[in-house]
Amino acid sequence: MNISLRKLDSAARGMNDKSAKQRNGFVIVEIIVAMVLLAVAVTSLAALMYSISQSGMVATGNAYRNGVLMNEVNRLEGIPYDSIAMGTTSFTVSTAPYPHTRVITVTEPVANIIKAVNVVITPTNAKYKPDTLSFIRTKARTSKALCTTCK
Repeated sequence: MNISLRKLDSAARGMNDKSAKQRNGFVIVEIIVAMVLLAVAVTSLAALMYSISQSGMVATGNAYRNGVLMNEVNRLEGIPYDSIAMGTTSFTVSTAPYPHTRVITVTEPVANIIKAVNVVITPTNAKYKPDTLSFIRTKARTSKALCTTCK
């Protein structure tokens, strides 16, 4: 039994030539399908990047807002009770990084004992949310422990 490799090679070549002729249009379809899959993947990644950038911007705005509120609370807690002016004070900060309007309202529910302070921060950028903070300031009671003339 004699097997010729030449006949197998020529038979295989003939089938490759025939199948190559049938696949000419199929390559274009493969490229189109690959491009569609790539476009779907890139579009979903673009949407993900957009949502991440938006949440990063909101987190940055929240951090600035909390900083402004804490600054205002520390300022109002640090000054003497009698130096806190009654009424409403409003001012606008137009400089970067956090332009906003700050409204401070001070009321005195109990005269010379309690002052209620309300701070409202309204950012200029509509993507940031406004916030309100309320706290109560009380007048310190004085001690007569060191008074030598008091009875």
